[in-house]
Amino acid sequence: MFINQKEFINQEGKRIPYTAFKAFKNDQWIDITTEDLFANKTIVAFSVPGAFTYPCSPLQVLGFNEYADLFKANGVDDIICIAVNNTFVLNEWAKEERADRIRFIPDSNGDFARQMGMLVDLSDIGLGERSWRYSMLVRDMLIEKMFIEPDEPGDPCAVSDADTMLGYINPATTKPQRSVVLKQIWKTLLSV
Repeated sequence: MFINQKEFINQEGKRIPYTAFKAFKNDQWIDITTEDLFANKTIVAFSVPGAFTYPCSPLQVLGFNEYADLFKANGVDDIICIAVNNTFVLNEWAKEERADRIRFIPDSNGDFARQMGMLVDLSDIGLGERSWRYSMLVRDMLIEKMFIEPDEPGDPCAVSDADTMLGYINPATTKPQRSVVLKQIWKTLLSV
């Protein structure tokens, strides 16, 4: 994706903006707020343009799901994937990806992405308004670190992945060899 935006707004040092996400749970609609998700916790969150958006979104989900125990061992309370999709689509995507260690949050109308300065118009490829791809480390509502993909052709996923975030949190962490090999194969396939 290339949207020719000069620069995305890095929110490091700022508080997470208040947003109420609509989710469907136990046969009823509920609000999940950013306070519920981020207050008094250390959270790794990543955002994707949408569920089932290939080729990079599954790679991000795979990495964060695979490294969940390593993140928790390094003080992370939860891993959150935020996408401009509704709750039903995200629930199905989580099942499809077998991502049971990540919490999927529906930013159905793009309100959170807009407040984060990450909402982009991808109408030219039929996706409408979506979130740009990024990851962030949040400690008690305060954004400590953001990894924002560059605005360049294709669908960049060079810095918002689990490896980069884990390397920031603890550069000495040893990653499982299986994950490293699988991700390298996936990245090689993407480059062909």
